[in-house]
Amino acid sequence: MRKIVVLAAAAAALLVSACNTVEGVGRDVSAAGRAVTDTARDVKN
Repeated sequence: MRKIVVLAAAAAALLVSACNTVEGVGRDVSAAGRAVTDTARDVKN
């Protein structure tokens, strides 16, 4: 559970500090999605 909270905070930080371009935001959202996916995979195993 702690991993999820830490990764959610990291994803929020990425979104807040996103580049002002659409491309930058897209990269940050993709990175956040990968972090959530990895966390879900770790919890499942």
